[in-house]
Amino acid sequence: MFEKMLKEKYGIKNGQEIEVEKYRAFQQENALYLIMNVNTIKEQEISELETIATQLRFFGDKEIPFFQATTETEKICEWEGAKYSVLKYPQLKRKDNNKIGKKLARFHLRGRSLPFRVTNINRIGQWKQLWEKRLDQMEHFWNGKLFRTPENEFEKMFYDSFPYYMGLAENAIQYLTDTELDNRPIEVDHGTVCHERFTEFTWGKNQLIKNPYDWVFDHGSRDLAEWVRARYLYNSQTYQPIVKSFLSTYQQVTRLSPFSWRLLYARLLFPLHYFECIENYYLTNTEQQKRTLEEQLEKYLKRTGDHERFLGTFYQLVEAPIRAYKLPIIQWLIK
Repeated sequence: MFEKMLKEKYGIKNGQEIEVEKYRAFQQENALYLIMNVNTIKEQEISELETIATQLRFFGDKEIPFFQATTETEKICEWEGAKYSVLKYPQLKRKDNNKIGKKLARFHLRGRSLPFRVTNINRIGQWKQLWEKRLDQMEHFWNGKLFRTPENEFEKMFYDSFPYYMGLAENAIQYLTDTELDNRPIEVDHGTVCHERFTEFTWGKNQLIKNPYDWVFDHGSRDLAEWVRARYLYNSQTYQPIVKSFLSTYQQVTRLSPFSWRLLYARLLFPLHYFECIENYYLTNTEQQKRTLEEQLEKYLKRTGDHERFLGTFYQLVEAPIRAYKLPIIQWLIK
């Protein structure tokens, strides 16, 4: 499918089209090209991501790809009605899950040292505003359906459960607000290169792939919280040792500040998994996907107590310095 595009637009030939992890790619003897659909990404964002990638490589991160220019030195190419960007990797490494915490800390360390202002992918200081907007929109939607008969089991679960999750979201917003009032950020709290949603598989399952199109500029606790959340949701029975090890290895490179710990916890408190499940249900058009989301919501609701224990014991599990850093505890989560 892309062989002709690469030959005509980039002058890349003599290889074979393959699939690497979740990406379409083109393999040559000494290089691998990942093909990214960038229809929804603005050109100034692509330019900024390329500048960041170049700087991170300059700082020593050899796992960052090059942005391949077309033969006409363009950053993106148009092909069969779509826009594409090509990333060049000299060689992919095998991913070692035991080192992800440490690798992420080094990645954040380099990202905090960028010698220029990041604007297009900046998310610093926006959590509160975004959470409040998301909560208001869902509350408005819930109110609009409140006095109608539920159309199906999913709607009934949504009607019954939303007040609880609204309360949890308000707790998260208040925790974040208090953190910004009580704690002064220090050097480790400077903005860095993060990911839209960092999970166990963001950097690939078997091959280590750092994809710039996953990046945003934010506080490093964003990545830590989303990794922990995803790990807990993946298996709520076995997450403890893995989460503890992940944060422990991260802190071998960078110790978390009081501000970092509290931001991380505020983000975990916000029930993003619930919001996404509801939003996706009402956005999807396929019955199969709706059934999947209904099963997912049912699972979340059955595990409410388990989720409260996860939040209530999190600081203790990861041996956060609760007393030394005066980290606030949410009493109703302590059973």
